[in-house]
Amino acid sequence: MSTPTDFNDRMLSLGLARVAEQAAIASAEWIGRGDEKAADQAAVNAMREQLNLLDIKGVVVIGEGERDEAPMLYIGEEVGNGNGPGVDIALDPLEGTTLTAKDMPNALTVIAMGPRGSMLHAPDTYMDKLAIGPGYPEGIVEMDMPPATRVSALATAKGCKPSDITVCILERPRHEEMIAEVRSTGASIRLITDGDVAGVMHCAEPHLTGIDMYMGQGGAPEGVLAAAALKCMGGQMQGRLVFRNDDERGRAAKAGITDLDKVYSRDEMVTADVIFAATGVTSGSILPGIQREPGMITTETLLMRSKTGSVRRMQYRNPVKG
Repeated sequence: MSTPTDFNDRMLSLGLARVAEQAAIASAEWIGRGDEKAADQAAVNAMREQLNLLDIKGVVVIGEGERDEAPMLYIGEEVGNGNGPGVDIALDPLEGTTLTAKDMPNALTVIAMGPRGSMLHAPDTYMDKLAIGPGYPEGIVEMDMPPATRVSALATAKGCKPSDITVCILERPRHEEMIAEVRSTGASIRLITDGDVAGVMHCAEPHLTGIDMYMGQGGAPEGVLAAAALKCMGGQMQGRLVFRNDDERGRAAKAGITDLDKVYSRDEMVTADVIFAATGVTSGSILPGIQREPGMITTETLLMRSKTGSVRRMQYRNPVKG
């Protein structure tokens, strides 16, 4: 069992940035080519190769899926060279495969790392999510509040009108009632087609993104990744698993989850200090996308440590052959 003291986040952080960078670079040639699977596979291969160079005994707790459906970076896979601390790894080698294939904004490569046992083993189900940025007292908005109440509560805390609040929501038929209720308050909504890790991260930097709050159902694994990002950036998040059938409840039981109605706070999803890296694949509100020019490729990576609250933006220019 690894302890947080074994986890030298400062030394591992630059290695983690390289993992995200290489996954992004590998997916670059598939931007706008219409092939989601090829883009994802390129990112998976590169991310796994880089992870196995790190001095860690890593276990993938949030990955590409169960072992029987993901040949690489599956949940439970051991990564790293084995010469280092035991760590939990949450990753999405390409968050926004559709966005990449269609050359739409906000595709990212995303990875988070923490001490062994620090991350919720979220099953591959949906999660109802609610997030706001930093600077507010705890409990300003709650999962059990109706959407309109959340908007008015945040507006009161912010000292503005509900019409000054912007909410980010994943554009899905299941959210139609929520969207209508939020709009009834006068608030505006930024709808996103995919990529809700980025959607939640938008809340942490409202001065850059214009987003005050994220709400709605998306993937539970992405919820844990988003919680890791907010733990570094600041902000509040709540998540509650959503089950559509007995198979999904079985997945939760297999992951060791007994209370199926529990509302998880950010710090219950990610219980110890973590490091988080994301590299832009296509340009978005948080990161610019990959820039290609003859003989050169340029990426930008966001590298964050929750222990210090440091946020580093790293530009990487790399000559390419051929």
